[in-house]
Amino acid sequence: MRAKTGFKGQDQADNDLPPLSKSASHRQWLMDQALSLFAFFQPAALNPAGGFHALAQDGTPLFCDREGGAVQHLHNTTRMIYSFALARDLGVAGADKIIDHGMDFLWSRHRDTKCGGYFWGVDNCGAPEPVKQAYGHAFVLLAASAAKRAAHPDAERLLADITEVIQTKFWEPAVGATTEDYSPDWCALDAYRGQNSNMHLTEALMAAFQATGAAMYLEMAESIAQLIIQEHAQAADWRIPEHFDAHWQVDYNYDGNPMFRPAGTTPGHALEWSRLLVELYILGQRRHSWMVPAAEALFVNACTLGWNDTQGGFYYTLDWNNRPLQTACLWWPCAEAIAAAHVLQSVSDNPTFEIWYRRVWTFVTNHLIDHSQGGWFPEVDSALQPVDNIFVGKPDIYHAIQACLIPLKREPTRMFSLKNIGK
Repeated sequence: MRAKTGFKGQDQADNDLPPLSKSASHRQWLMDQALSLFAFFQPAALNPAGGFHALAQDGTPLFCDREGGAVQHLHNTTRMIYSFALARDLGVAGADKIIDHGMDFLWSRHRDTKCGGYFWGVDNCGAPEPVKQAYGHAFVLLAASAAKRAAHPDAERLLADITEVIQTKFWEPAVGATTEDYSPDWCALDAYRGQNSNMHLTEALMAAFQATGAAMYLEMAESIAQLIIQEHAQAADWRIPEHFDAHWQVDYNYDGNPMFRPAGTTPGHALEWSRLLVELYILGQRRHSWMVPAAEALFVNACTLGWNDTQGGFYYTLDWNNRPLQTACLWWPCAEAIAAAHVLQSVSDNPTFEIWYRRVWTFVTNHLIDHSQGGWFPEVDSALQPVDNIFVGKPDIYHAIQACLIPLKREPTRMFSLKNIGK
């Protein structure tokens, strides 16, 4: 008897599954899903006043009653630039307009022309959330790298600016990772150090290396990976410690923002790191042999501990005794599991990764993709019904589009383009 899709069990029949990502029909389905995501976000998200609207469940803009208009956050602006650079690579009509729009808003509104750096939240009246976060700046680097790949005329100045800011304001050479939060005039707000911002900076640094060929980006990414994964995750039985003090000692009792800095461990981040490690291993000419077994261990452990056997999907967070802490089932860990499972198959013949690739896509298709209105639901409850507890409306395109497009690349680290999408 075959194991039920959506649960942990497996048998010999599962072990004989061929790679789904090599199926022509599945690949066409992935492309169709990607194009539908671009179509959902492209017309409605563009804000004529600048930047991008957050979208409601039905794809219409979510407006704010405050005088300055809705606050637009740095990660949303930059992720739209990045995502529509992928759309441009695929020949999606109108993608250049989205990139231009985002690049202008990023440079003219998010950027602090007085003290440098980029504000976390801006609106029509200024910067009501003027904190400068490593997390947001990582996505500025990702957007700049994507814009350079798209040959955008403003990419070089953005890339030079954000690189200088990261190196001079955030980077701690003695540690090989970044600090975290600053005021507009670059006063440190606290002693907190976080892995989430460093994880996303790792992704952005790899993109910058691919866009420029500059070795320093790759070296910085490898430094972060060694600190977060080889040092801390390995010591924590392949769980990712999220929160640290100024000396990079794990803060096991930290309980911060439930969205960006939740207490405990986050299985989705272990899945995300497993993909990044494989990509970093390949970009680094396969010289760091520890990265592949670490990626495999992170993935298997996250699925073993984090998958909800009863309803499917991943728990958002676990406590340090591996018990569910926040039981919410969110879309992005599933998206990261799909991408990681596919990428791991490029360096491993372990059938577990194909099993999970199929299992998670089945859950996503049945419960997270909104087949009637478009986009993905951000969260489902214990009855597998969409809810708006943590995220409101339809979240940005970034995670979902990568789940669709990463399995289409011939090689894990190849740039997205029509010629590099395998048939």
